[in-house]
Amino acid sequence: VQLQASGGGLVQAGDSLRLSCATSERTLTNWPTGWFRRAPGKERRFVAAIDENGELTIYADSVWGRFTISRDNGKNMVYLQMNSLKPEDTAIYYCGTVPQWRLVKVSSKYTNWGQGTLVTVSS
Repeated sequence: VQLQASGGGLVQAGDSLRLSCATSERTLTNWPTGWFRRAPGKERRFVAAIDENGELTIYADSVWGRFTISRDNGKNMVYLQMNSLKPEDTAIYYCGTVPQWRLVKVSSKYTNWGQGTLVTVSS
């Protein structure tokens, strides 16, 4: 089952976007879910993660205080609210699920990657 990320777009520095992660099955409610991003010419990097109950969250230092991850298990959705966007946030953003919370920063342990959504921040 693949997850579908959406909500990306072209914005200016300082603007906000909210990304959504969805699936037609109840996959999201069973596992921690994370957001990663891949900037042009770079490898996929961790952005944020949330546990299956929405009680634990963790962020990359580069987005701490600007991004907020949340989930609505009733709607089978995970969100990434991105505020104060910077040009260096430009990337394709992906969501995925991981079997254990202790693995949330390890990209290779994730499953169900979708196609991602492109976020472009102009200066």
